[in-house]
Amino acid sequence: MSELFDFFLKFVSKPNEVLKELIQVYGNWVYAFLFLIVFAETGLIIASFLMPFLPGDALIFAVGLLSHDDMLNIYIVIPMLIVAALLGDTVNYFVGRKFGNFIMSKEKFLFLKKEHIERSKTFFEKNGKNSIIMARFIPVIRTIVPFLSGASQLNYGVFLLYSFIGAVLWVGVIGLLGYFLGSISWVKDNLEYAILSIIVIANIPLLKQIFFSKKDKKTS
Repeated sequence: MSELFDFFLKFVSKPNEVLKELIQVYGNWVYAFLFLIVFAETGLIIASFLMPFLPGDALIFAVGLLSHDDMLNIYIVIPMLIVAALLGDTVNYFVGRKFGNFIMSKEKFLFLKKEHIERSKTFFEKNGKNSIIMARFIPVIRTIVPFLSGASQLNYGVFLLYSFIGAVLWVGVIGLLGYFLGSISWVKDNLEYAILSIIVIANIPLLKQIFFSKKDKKTS
């Protein structure tokens, strides 16, 4: 159990090192592993609460870096992860459409707390359909917004369009950023700092939301 926990911590903080090890051991099977991780982060609503800091953004950045070093094929992995994100959103959408009202009526359902869903619901209502794109860059929120889209009976064609745009921007921008920064010697020599920066930047919206929600509770 401790070994699994250590692996997870290393995977979150140093995804590039973990991916290198997996590539050396499993070769092309690492593509399936990457697909499942991105699918889980966008498609399995419970996974976002079990592991709220899944390394989605840092992982995609690391994928770009390793693609620059020809350890992964950029022409395969970027489209593949876009499809994974899109499929994850679709699964989450239909789960929300089928069970959304039931789950949201409970104070707590398995690991899902109503307050987390309500917080995401506020974000969703404030930003409308654009929240589907914006949520891609916010851990946890990116898992709940597709669920809420389904629960609110948003037209699937509209949802799919915004989900596709968000997936392309999320995977494409962060992945290609890692790919092109891979040619910079400072980034290669300071990979931990570069990836840590991605993790911090990606979690700023989440941390602000948590901070301000607590502040509002104290003032109310």
